[in-house]
Amino acid sequence: MQINNLRQENELIDIFCSLAEIPSPSLHEEKVIEWIQNFCKENNINCQLDEYQNVYIKIEPTDNSKEFIMLSSHMDVVGDNSPVEIELDGDFIKAKGRTLGSDDKVGVASALLLAKELVNSDIKHGGLEITFTRDEETNMSGIEHVQFDKIESKYVLVCDADKLAQLQVSGASYTNAKVSVKAFMGGHSGNDIGDTNRVNAAKLIAELVNDLPQGVYYKDETGVITSCNVGAIIAGGIQNAVSTLVSEGIKSSDYITEINERSSTNIINTEAKATYSIRSASVEKENELKELMKSIVNKFNDKYKDLAQAEIRFEIHLPPFEKVEDDRIEKVHTSACQKIGIKNEISSFHAGAETHIYAHQTNKNGEKFRPFLLGLADIYNMHSAKEKVDYKTFIKGYEIIKNVFLEFNN
Repeated sequence: MQINNLRQENELIDIFCSLAEIPSPSLHEEKVIEWIQNFCKENNINCQLDEYQNVYIKIEPTDNSKEFIMLSSHMDVVGDNSPVEIELDGDFIKAKGRTLGSDDKVGVASALLLAKELVNSDIKHGGLEITFTRDEETNMSGIEHVQFDKIESKYVLVCDADKLAQLQVSGASYTNAKVSVKAFMGGHSGNDIGDTNRVNAAKLIAELVNDLPQGVYYKDETGVITSCNVGAIIAGGIQNAVSTLVSEGIKSSDYITEINERSSTNIINTEAKATYSIRSASVEKENELKELMKSIVNKFNDKYKDLAQAEIRFEIHLPPFEKVEDDRIEKVHTSACQKIGIKNEISSFHAGAETHIYAHQTNKNGEKFRPFLLGLADIYNMHSAKEKVDYKTFIKGYEIIKNVFLEFNN
């Protein structure tokens, strides 16, 4: 089958391909926004833009005894402004030689089709809200500018996971831990090597990193909850090597080797640093891990008192999306999947998404949002030129989101 034949047969696929054919790198979503506005106008869907050009759609309730629910997706993609040529390869939709943009135009297309079907139906429901944000892939500036106090919904379904029937109920924070070691006396590696008052910061940072935790710190039935990973260690006589590379404009495909080859070995080093990432879907477990790391640094300082001093500081970049006690959406999603013969997967994810921002905001009624991350298709090689989406799972994913809406309003 050719992609054009598939588009003619299935409106969901046609909407998706129309969106995917429009390049929309972060902060360059104007043409996609225009397409969405035209789609909504043609189908009598109430569509507005906020001051940041995020899209907000609202379908009023037909039964005021029921609740609003919101779908959320982002319009930007990883990729540039080059043309997007869609093709079909077996069961997979992909783009020739570049990213496809299924992250997150799968979510955008699904929400638009549901909105279209809803405005033309006699279904009794409590209302649907849809938010399409900008700049999720780079800085999440779009979600930061959403007018949360105008949103009626308490439950938010962020349609941005990459596996059919996923329901992710928590997500990890992103925190950096910056570790530094300062030796009080340096010196010459020959003349001063016998002086026990001179300790080498490069050796000390290796010892400290060896003692600090690495890898999974805590997990439960939903997956990894809290982890710690060393990202970089910088120590030794590298200043002159780096200065030479910069000043002489030396290009290399292997800067690590270049720096190592040019580094000074005749110095008892006084400075060393290490950088960690901490991810956690639990504030309690993250704080527990931080306290453990601080205690290890304190023990190190006791050992090397009068010789060296280590410090650790934490920089929070993304707050966690913690699991809530309310299991309504879990039950609704399970039932929706069962109706089309699919077993859902309820889990935690060890990365960041817009769910994390929603989880720390409140709606028009002062209620804290209860966000969930949903998967509406099997997406492979995301963010790469080999990206592809299984269109048959995508069609099933739309059935899931439609059934979720119906079950929520049952």
